[in-house]
Amino acid sequence: MYNSCTLCPRHCDVNRHSGQTGFCGMPASIQVARASLHMWEEPCISGTNGSGTVFFTGCNLKCVFCQNHTIAIGKKGREVSISQLADLFLMLQDKGAHNINLVTPSHYVPGIAEALRLAKKQGLCVPIVYNTSGYDSVSTLSLLDGLVDVYLPDFKYVSQEVSKRYSRAADYFKVAKVSLAEMFRQVGTPVFDGDMLVKGIVVRHLLLPGCTEDSKAVIRYLYRTYGDRIFISIMNQYTPLPHVASYPEINRKVTQAEYDEVVDYAIELGIENGFIQEGDTAEESFIPEFDFTGLL
Repeated sequence: MYNSCTLCPRHCDVNRHSGQTGFCGMPASIQVARASLHMWEEPCISGTNGSGTVFFTGCNLKCVFCQNHTIAIGKKGREVSISQLADLFLMLQDKGAHNINLVTPSHYVPGIAEALRLAKKQGLCVPIVYNTSGYDSVSTLSLLDGLVDVYLPDFKYVSQEVSKRYSRAADYFKVAKVSLAEMFRQVGTPVFDGDMLVKGIVVRHLLLPGCTEDSKAVIRYLYRTYGDRIFISIMNQYTPLPHVASYPEINRKVTQAEYDEVVDYAIELGIENGFIQEGDTAEESFIPEFDFTGLL
């Protein structure tokens, strides 16, 4: 599938086996920047032990405000084979991870699917979480049917103008709503084991400065389409990193008033299955060190 790559909606049609790269910037070989227990996900994902995160290098969206900028642009990562990736999954399970959390995996799905099947044969039994920007192709997601238990997609925008400016993807909403429908088809409504989500969907929406109306449009679409059959996580942790200096309108933090306005709107709609961030989360760093921790 890498010979003429159309794994994501960009449809770059390049031969990644030959060293050509498309928008994601990555060859066919899987590149990983970190594999570790991670405590900064939603409580039903991180639990008490942590989520077993595997951060993949490269991205098919590359938002200008990306919090994981150093790996999204493809400059931090080590090559791992299919068997080594399977070993990473098993290593994280042995460390007590509640789940295996695949972070920015869209451009590596065929290899990841193969590694998951191999690891499951070797005893991998914790839930698999697919942590994505939401800019996915249904045909690629179909390769994960039966392998992924929990989908953790972003749903960033409704506005074509905003998605084009910040993610060079004017079709983001069109793509994301179809990919989310495929995710829901695969895993359905939430299933819990105690406090931990073992099947279902948590949709994340990161509020951007000055974008409250688009955030409301996102939340309105999600709730009118899925009701409380999914969880919606409204995040205020946006951090203006140095590379957004040329986008002055988002070169600041989200105000408490902006965040409260969006949360109040969600409550008025009637959303019950949701997560919000309280206190000083905007002051905290949710960005791990991409220092190859955990790589074998």
